[in-house]
Amino acid sequence: MLPDFAMLTPQLFLLGWAVLVFIIDLFFIKGRKDILGYVALAGLAVTMVLVCTVPQGRTFGRMFISDGFSLFFNIVFIGSTMLAISSSAEFTGSLKHNRGDYYGLILLSAVGMMFLASAGELISLYVSLELTSISLFVLAAYRKTSAESSEAGLKYLILGALSSVILLYGMSMIYGVTGSTDLGVIREVISAKLGEGVIKAAWDVHLLGLVMIIAGLGFKLAIVPFHMWAPDVYEGAPTPITSYLSVASKAAGLAALIRITIGAFSLAAFMDDWGIIIAVLAAMTMIYGNITAVLQSNIKRMLAYSSIAQAGYILIGLVAASRYIQFGSTRPWELGISSLSFYIFGYMFANMGAFAVAIAFSHQYGSDKIKDYAGLSKRSPWLAASMTVFLLSLAGIPPMVGFLAKYYIFASAIAAGGYLWLVMIGVLTSVVALFYYTYIIRQMYFVESTEEREKTKVAPLLAVTIAVTVIFTIAIGVFPQPFISMAEKAISVFGS
Repeated sequence: MLPDFAMLTPQLFLLGWAVLVFIIDLFFIKGRKDILGYVALAGLAVTMVLVCTVPQGRTFGRMFISDGFSLFFNIVFIGSTMLAISSSAEFTGSLKHNRGDYYGLILLSAVGMMFLASAGELISLYVSLELTSISLFVLAAYRKTSAESSEAGLKYLILGALSSVILLYGMSMIYGVTGSTDLGVIREVISAKLGEGVIKAAWDVHLLGLVMIIAGLGFKLAIVPFHMWAPDVYEGAPTPITSYLSVASKAAGLAALIRITIGAFSLAAFMDDWGIIIAVLAAMTMIYGNITAVLQSNIKRMLAYSSIAQAGYILIGLVAASRYIQFGSTRPWELGISSLSFYIFGYMFANMGAFAVAIAFSHQYGSDKIKDYAGLSKRSPWLAASMTVFLLSLAGIPPMVGFLAKYYIFASAIAAGGYLWLVMIGVLTSVVALFYYTYIIRQMYFVESTEEREKTKVAPLLAVTIAVTVIFTIAIGVFPQPFISMAEKAISVFGS
């Protein structure tokens, strides 16, 4: 049976479009390099349409899966890529050369993420992850004249390579005890061993392999203790790339983790093991990320630690799903996995919107210091109001989407049973988060600037980006049902 290439249409189109951006930059455009961003956005818009119309199924011997799950995460990947590119006009305007390389690499990383969400076996998942990572390594160091950017790229490369080694070794252990890299076959083999009562002979190898996979993917999610790269890389990388890393890279790691844990290890014998492992990691991540964020004076580092903490909240949904699977709930996915999917969708707009405001401020005043945001409400009322919306959403204050996202994910853990302690940690750390988010709001509205500053000017495309993220941050919070339904339909594929 021949492979159905129609299922790969969005990925192949975007791959070709990335190459086209390189060619246009190299051969056809000499002066107006600024149009390359619009070319990249046009390609992403077409890809979004293709993603929503592509046929569903499996191809290449179940290596590639097109289903509701991949559709949902592809929308997140394309949406975050569009927001990153539309936030990049200020940065690329300062580049004399290689603008096409910048946009092309972002598109290539998006292609890798899209393949990752559709991976049905371990090798294709690993290759997709590497395509994503290599592009991001280069982008993190794209400010060639900045020592901080070079340090960020080098640190990201070294630690990223280490995490890839750990991930690959864990995959090899799973292959060694099951004889397959296909996630469905791995599940069937383990299930058969359970039925024969021989699982204990290879139990430690199964579990150790899974732990190493979680550790390797934990790097992408920037969860404690695999977070050490995030603050320095977030601070040193170009701010649009920092914004992209905080959402798209996190979503990619999350998609891979769900594919593996739910696709291959959603068996009763493993639920307590990986469920409690992820619960402990989530608790550590929420505590460390929020407490450390309080101490930051640089807004990019503060948002970096905030992003670490947000990963902890997201993981609560996966923990809840492990309990649902174990106890055979009639709605195992609608509350567990769909809650974290809804969370990452709403988080995309709030977090990337906050970074867009930081980009506008930094370009105007050349500073990322929180103290320099003093008096922003007088110089730019709409920019201060936008930042307030984003920060309140990240803190979980209604009517913004962040409130419903946290409520939904906490409710899933409570309904699953056994993890009330994790929810309590989530609530308490949310109070800590409210402190440092409102500190920025206080600076903007209640602290006078000690320097005379001109009114803030924002580039048109960046202004549109901020406006769009504000609208979605509020609209999803006020009218959440269509987006919750989309998340539930996306995850229902695992229930079959």
